[in-house]
Amino acid sequence: MKQHAGSTITFTRPDGQSLQGYLAKPQKTEGAPAIVVIQEWWGLNDQIRGVADRLAQSGYLALVPDLYRGKSTVEAEEASHLMNALDFADAASQDVRGAVDYLKTLTNRVGVTGYCMGGALTMLAASMVPGLSGVVAWYGYPPLEYIDASKISAPVLGHWATQDQFFKPEGVDALETKLREANVNVEFHRYLAHHAFANETAVGPDRIEATQYDPVWAQQAWDRTLTFWGKTLWA
Repeated sequence: MKQHAGSTITFTRPDGQSLQGYLAKPQKTEGAPAIVVIQEWWGLNDQIRGVADRLAQSGYLALVPDLYRGKSTVEAEEASHLMNALDFADAASQDVRGAVDYLKTLTNRVGVTGYCMGGALTMLAASMVPGLSGVVAWYGYPPLEYIDASKISAPVLGHWATQDQFFKPEGVDALETKLREANVNVEFHRYLAHHAFANETAVGPDRIEATQYDPVWAQQAWDRTLTFWGKTLWA
């Protein structure tokens, strides 16, 4: 188990239910903007805590809401069950919104990012959660009919894998077209990579077939992401 610098906090959804999450803080919290980080289908695990820690090291408050309520897994079949049991509209409009609302008590500049399943939830949150300053989706989108692009006011950055077997490139193209037609400020990048190319645990014999970490593309996407957050979240 990695040592993580953050802590578990409890916050409240708009409907009044309480929810836990992992909060990583930068060295200088005063004036720091904030980012909600949405998990992959594995749950709130070490890897996604590490993403929050890395954002904190770059100067951001980073909060990972525990969408699975304490459950996580390394088994693809169980992850699939957990994901399929998740009410995506509720997760975006209540869990993610609750996390955003909590962070808004600390700063007025809040973004949302997510990976795989979290990327899909990020795109849903972009149209369901008001007052976001930016969103970054990593290789994940929901069925496009669930996205009301007319309600997306924040700039959108997307990182996509051209060899992704879960989220096909033609779907990415259709998403980009839909966002552009609604005049969303959108910037999509496509990488010659497989699904989960930025997940450093998607390596070796234990990885799911069709996922593969790529450190070079991961670094380029991370650099582009920090540039984007620099433009959208710092006053």
